[in-house]
Amino acid sequence: MSNEPKSAIRMEGVTKTFGSVIANQNINLDIRYGEVLSLLGENGSGKTTLMNMLSGIYFPDAGQIYVNDTPVTIRSPKDAYDLKIGMIHQHFKLVDVFTAAENIVLGLNEGGRYDKKEVARRVREICAKYGFDIDPEQKVYSMTVSQKQTLEIVKVLYRGADILILDEPTAVLTLQEIEKLFSVIRNMRADGKAVVIITHKLNEVLAVSDRVAILRHGEYIATVETKDATEASLTEMMVGKKVELDIARDLIEDKARRLCVRDLTVVNPDGITVLDKISFDAYSGEILGIAGISGCGQKELLESIAGLQRTEAGASVLFTDPDSGEDKQLIGTTPKKIRELGVHLSFVPEDRLGMGLVGSMGMTENMMLKNYSDGKSLFLDRKQPRELAERILRELEVVTPGVNTPVRRLSGGNVQKVLVGREIAAAPTVLMTAYAVRGLDINTSYTIYNLLNEQKKNGVAVIYVGEDLDVLLQLCDRIMVLCGGKITGIVDGRTATKEQVGALMVKHVD
Repeated sequence: MSNEPKSAIRMEGVTKTFGSVIANQNINLDIRYGEVLSLLGENGSGKTTLMNMLSGIYFPDAGQIYVNDTPVTIRSPKDAYDLKIGMIHQHFKLVDVFTAAENIVLGLNEGGRYDKKEVARRVREICAKYGFDIDPEQKVYSMTVSQKQTLEIVKVLYRGADILILDEPTAVLTLQEIEKLFSVIRNMRADGKAVVIITHKLNEVLAVSDRVAILRHGEYIATVETKDATEASLTEMMVGKKVELDIARDLIEDKARRLCVRDLTVVNPDGITVLDKISFDAYSGEILGIAGISGCGQKELLESIAGLQRTEAGASVLFTDPDSGEDKQLIGTTPKKIRELGVHLSFVPEDRLGMGLVGSMGMTENMMLKNYSDGKSLFLDRKQPRELAERILRELEVVTPGVNTPVRRLSGGNVQKVLVGREIAAAPTVLMTAYAVRGLDINTSYTIYNLLNEQKKNGVAVIYVGEDLDVLLQLCDRIMVLCGGKITGIVDGRTATKEQVGALMVKHVD
C-alpha cells in the first residue's frame, strides 16, 4: 500500500449544467501525484468542462472536490493557483508584446519591485530542472507555437503548481516537438507532479500516460491502466460500440489536373516571405496532403488559392474546368469572383470562428452564409439551410441543444463538425481543408477521413493540411512538405515513411 501514488485530487459526484445541457453528471475521478492521467472522450463529453472546474473557470452545481484529501472550494483561477493547480489551455493567454519573463510574473504580487534578474534566474532554474528551452527575454510575438506552449507550462510551474492540466497539448506540434514535450512531462512526473492530459490522440495516450479516464456524454465510464489498454479498447469505451480504425484509401486511375499552381509567393505585412515560389499540381480523384511545422506557409497557401491572400507578381493559380477543359486564373480574384467563374471551391480554414463561421449565429444561419447571395429577396429561404443543418447534426453527431443555438456555445470539436459538414455538402470540385480533424474525437475523425475519401472517389481534388503524420501517410495519395515557406519535397503517401516526411519538415532549402 505504501507504494501507491498519493491522491492529489478527488472529485465526488461533480455535476455541471448549462441551462438544459448537462455537461457533467455525477463525476467521480481520482488524480494522483507522480503519474500522468489521460482524460478521453468524444467531443462534447465534458472533458474540458470538468477540468475547468478544477482550474476555477466554472463552479460545480453539485458534488465535492478534495485536494490532498481536504474538501476545498474553487471559485476562481486564483483559488486554483493557491491550491497549486495550474491549467494550460488550448488557446494561450499571453501578451504578445511582453517578454517571456514579463508574461510569467504578470498578475503576481511577489512584494517589492519587479526584479528582472531574479525572475530570469528562477525561470532558467525551472527550465534546467524539467528540460525546457526558453529565453526569458524573448518577446512572445517572435515565438513559435511550441515555445508559447512551453512558456504557459513554465508560467504555472513558476507559480508553484504541483497539479498540471494540459488541454490538447499536442494539437499544433510537430513530431519532434511532441517528443520533446513528452520528455518534459515524464520529468515532471518523476518530480512527483500530477499531470492530466486532455487529448484525442490515442497513440499519444498509450505513449505517455499511466492511467486513462473515459467520459461519455458527460458521464464517467471508467479508469483503466494504460498498460492494459489498446486503441481499439479505448475507442470502444469512448463511443460505446466497436469502431473500425482503418482509413480507406482508394486508388483512382482516371485523374485530371484541377489546379496548376506556379511561382506562388506571399510576403506578409512585416515584409517576411512566408511562401517562396511554390509550384505544384492538384488532381481530381486524389488527396494531396500538406505537411510542415505550424507556421510554414500552410495557411497562406490555401488562402491564396481561395482568393483571400495577396500574392506577389508572377504568381499563377489556374483552375481547369472539368466540363469545358478551360483554364481559369484565380490569382487577383475574390471568393465571390471565383464563384462567378463557376469554380466550385470549398475551404475549411484553420480559424473556425474567425473566418469559417459566425459564432453568434446558429447552424441554420451558418448554412445560409454559403449561398446568401443567391437569395432573390430580403426574405431568404430557411427551409433548405435548416434541412442541411439537421442532416449535418445527425450524420456527424453534433452535440448542441438545437440548430439555432449560437455555434460559439459549442465545443471546439462540434464547431469543426459544423464547418466541415457545410463545406463538403456544397459539392465542390476542389476541397481544401486546414486541420479538418483538429480537436475532433477519434470516432468523428475517422468519419471525416472517410468523407474526404468519398469526395476523392467522386472526382474532387482534395487538399488536406494535417499535423498527424500517421494520418497523412494513411490517407493521402501524395504529400507535399513545406519548410520555411518552401517546398522541400513531394512524396508518395503509400511508400513514404514518417521519418522521411519528418526530415523534410525541418530541411531548409536555399
